[in-house]
Amino acid sequence: SWNAYKQYAWGQDQLKPLSKTFRNWYNESLLMTPVDAFDTMILMGLKDEANETKELIFNKLFFDKNISVQNFEITIRLLGGLISAYQLDGDNRFLDLAEDLGTRLLPVFNSKTGMPYRYVNLQNGELRDSINNPAEIGTLMLEFGMLSKLTGNSVYYDKAKHAITEVYNRRSKIGLVGTQINVETGEWANTDSHISGMIDSYYEYLIKAYLLFDDSDFKTMYDENISAVNKYLLDSTSTGVWYAHADMNTGEKTQTVFGALDAFMPGMLLLGEDLKTTEKIQESCYKMWTHFGIEPEEFNYKTFEVTAPYYILRPENIESAFYLYRATSNPKYLEMGKTFFDSIIKYCRIDEGYTSLKSVLSKEKMDSMESFYLAETLKYLYLIFAPEETLDLQKYVFNTEAHPFKKIEKSK
Repeated sequence: SWNAYKQYAWGQDQLKPLSKTFRNWYNESLLMTPVDAFDTMILMGLKDEANETKELIFNKLFFDKNISVQNFEITIRLLGGLISAYQLDGDNRFLDLAEDLGTRLLPVFNSKTGMPYRYVNLQNGELRDSINNPAEIGTLMLEFGMLSKLTGNSVYYDKAKHAITEVYNRRSKIGLVGTQINVETGEWANTDSHISGMIDSYYEYLIKAYLLFDDSDFKTMYDENISAVNKYLLDSTSTGVWYAHADMNTGEKTQTVFGALDAFMPGMLLLGEDLKTTEKIQESCYKMWTHFGIEPEEFNYKTFEVTAPYYILRPENIESAFYLYRATSNPKYLEMGKTFFDSIIKYCRIDEGYTSLKSVLSKEKMDSMESFYLAETLKYLYLIFAPEETLDLQKYVFNTEAHPFKKIEKSK
């Protein structure tokens, strides 16, 4: 996968493996794939590739660009990647880049509520898109929080914590959050509640922020949110145990769809120490994968009809199996890992690298290899089979892009 990127997309954001070309997110490259892939190389011991990538990053990556970027994606991929690179490699230039980027992203929090806008211009701080969602608002806490811990500047931690708390404070009377919210007025723009995209990593970052920063406020918020999620969204059916969609105000179920992104849930529930629910949901997630040979983006879990047929090399199912194997040593989770690995080789491998699927039903290919495939999918596949000391989960917490952040010991 990396050699294909090097051959056809070197210095660009991502490879398009079918056409052997590349795609940049904006009008110039932000080295999305190299930054995302760097810590995977370190963990795998790919020293030559890591050194070459490091040289590319320091020669070519800078953020003084007149482009409007999506704060959430840039935070989890680039800011997260740079912080992890600094912690694993030790080169101060990674932290300098991270601090410069973090400072350029800070204007997003300049709303009446302190919840961030979706887009910010890296050069002039211009903002757009005031209708945001819990995931994009909350999934900044680990990266901005780590930046504060590493630089000694508390502004990043404080603004990110304020933002995620503002979402929490606007939960409904029954404890659920919706899909979209206006960051200026604080009013919900969409009251659909679920654990899928646009909400998912809001929950994930509450428990992970508690584990990474030992800040009990996050544990309180997580426990409150998850008890509501399990009360109103958990759905036991003849096909398995899943999470439904419901109205955030009434708790009335509205849709029975579940998908690739939702498969992060077992791993997160495990971090929250709910092994019983974790194991039930992972059985369902595995069934979703094996039923189609590889998982669809979304399907109706009651009828098994596919509602979004593509597979873009997502990692979440693998991630959850990795956490379960680490926690239980049960070989069935290792077997799941092997199933996932074999499926990706069978259906996604091409002459040059690996590619996404337009449909898991027809297995027709699509011209895309997202940077998270190298950052997350391959990392979790590697770690599920690697010795535990490769990465100690007592010392590290993964951001949602699988960048490992090392817990900072409190000075006595």
